[in-house]
Amino acid sequence: MTTTPTRTVSPYRSALHPARADFGRLLRAEWAKFWTVRAWLLVLAVGAVVTVLVCQLGVTGSSVSGGPAVVLGPGGEVVKDAFRFEHRPLTGDGTITARVTGIESASGGALEPWTKAGIIVKASMKQGSSYAAVMTTPAHGVRMQWNFTHDTAGPSSDLAKAPQWLQLKRLGGKLTGYASVNGEKWTRLGEVGVGGLPRTVQVGLFLATPARDVVHRGFGGSSAVSGGGRATGTFDHLTLQGTSTATGWTATDIGAPAPGGPPGPARPGASTVTPAGTYTLTGQGDIAPDENDPDMVQMSFQGVVMGLLFMAALGTLFVTTEYKRGLIRTTFTATPSRLKVLAAKTTVIATVTFATGLPATAVGFTWAQKTLRSNGFGPPEFPDLSLLEQPALRAVVGSAALLSLVAVLALALGVVLRNSAGTIATVVALVLLPQILSFAFPLPAAQWLLRVTPAAAFAIQQGVTRYPQVQHNCLPESGCYPLTPYHGLAVLAAYALAALLLAAWTTRRRDA
Repeated sequence: MTTTPTRTVSPYRSALHPARADFGRLLRAEWAKFWTVRAWLLVLAVGAVVTVLVCQLGVTGSSVSGGPAVVLGPGGEVVKDAFRFEHRPLTGDGTITARVTGIESASGGALEPWTKAGIIVKASMKQGSSYAAVMTTPAHGVRMQWNFTHDTAGPSSDLAKAPQWLQLKRLGGKLTGYASVNGEKWTRLGEVGVGGLPRTVQVGLFLATPARDVVHRGFGGSSAVSGGGRATGTFDHLTLQGTSTATGWTATDIGAPAPGGPPGPARPGASTVTPAGTYTLTGQGDIAPDENDPDMVQMSFQGVVMGLLFMAALGTLFVTTEYKRGLIRTTFTATPSRLKVLAAKTTVIATVTFATGLPATAVGFTWAQKTLRSNGFGPPEFPDLSLLEQPALRAVVGSAALLSLVAVLALALGVVLRNSAGTIATVVALVLLPQILSFAFPLPAAQWLLRVTPAAAFAIQQGVTRYPQVQHNCLPESGCYPLTPYHGLAVLAAYALAALLLAAWTTRRRDA
C-alpha cells in the first residue's frame, strides 16, 4: 500500500500585533458598513449642502454703508484715538514725570471705570500713530499701555491709590514706565519697544474717558445705563528732562475735526494751569482697540447651526439602526471586544463628518465673505480675510471640528439611549437650546449657560479679539461668547468624551 505524504499548511498570521490587526479589520468593516447605506450618505451630502447654503443666506440681508472714517493703528487694526492732550515735542531721549491727584466726572454721570489720566509718549499728533502711556484709572489701578492692543497692570494694589506719581523714560526705541505713591520709591511697570517712533515725538499729559452703555437684561426686558461722558483729571509736578524745541505746553484735542471739515460728535476739551503748576484737563474719548464693528468671521458661519442637525442625526443613526434591527448582536458576536467596536464606530463617524464638514465650512465661509464684500463690508474698516490666515483658518477648521464632535456626542448618546428620536432630541437640547435660551435669559444666566454647556463651542467661530482693557457688553445675540474660542470648543470635547466613557460603561454592562 502506497502512502501519500500529507502537506501541512500553516495558518495565516498577521504581521501586526493581534490587537492592532483586529482593530484594523473593525475599521474596514465599519467603513464599509457606512458607505453601503445610501440613506446615511444622503444625510451627509444634504448636511454639507445645507451648511453652505445657509451660510450664504445668513449674510444676504447684511449690509453697511457710509459712517465716519475709521482710524487704523500701527498693526492695521481699527482703533479709537481721541483724547485731551497737553503736550510738547521731545527730541531724542528724555523722561517725563507727573503726579495725578484726582479724576472725577465732568458731566454729572457715572465715572467710567476705564477713564484714563496719565502721561504719554506719542509718535505724532496723527490719530493711530504709535505710543506708550502710563496711566491711572478709577477701577483698574495703574496701567501701562502701548500701541492700542497691549496692556499691563501695575504689580501692587497700593499703586491704585491717588495721588499717583507716573514716569516714562525714552531711550531710543525703548520706553520704560514707572509708578510711585510718593515720588521717591519707584516701581517699574515694564519696558516695551515701540516701533515707528521718530527722533522727535510728542509727550505730555492726557485725559480720556470712553462713552458706553452698560446693558442690563432680565426676564422683563432690557435697560441701558450710560457711562463715561466727560471727565476731569488734575495733575501737578509735571517735569520734562530732555531736549525740546518748545518752551511751554500746548493743549490739543486729538481726534478733533479738521478746520473746515464736518463737525465731530465730541465737544472740545479744556485745560487750565495755575501759577503753582497744577494742570486740569477735561475731555473725552479713548485710546484703545475699537470693538464696535460686526464680527465678519462669525457672521459667515450661520449655516453650521443647521449642519449640526444633520451630523447629529448621522451619528445617531450610525449606531441606533443596528440596535433597532438587532444587527449589533452579530457585530458583537464577530468581535467580542465591545470597546473596540465602539472605538471603531467613533473613529469612522468622526473622520467622515470632519472630512465633509471642512470643505463645507470653507466653501460657506468664502462665499459668505464675497457676499459681505459686495454689501459694503470692505477695507479698511473690514480687512480682507484670507482663508488660510487667522482668525479665518481657526474658525473654519474649528467649525468642522464642532460638527464632528456633535456627531461623536450623538453616537455615544445613541449607545446609551438606543433610541433615535430620544438621542437627537437630547443632542439638540444640549447644543442648541442653551444658545436659544441665552437670547432671553438675564445676562449672568445667559453667560453661565454658554460657559458650561456644549453651546460654548460656537465661540470657535469668533473673529473679533476681545481685549481685557476694553469694557464691552458681551451679548449672545451679537455673537459674543464668554469663553475664548479654544476653551469653548474644549467644553464640547469634554461632553463628547464624557458621553463616550458612559457609552463604554453601558456597552459592557448591558446586553446587546
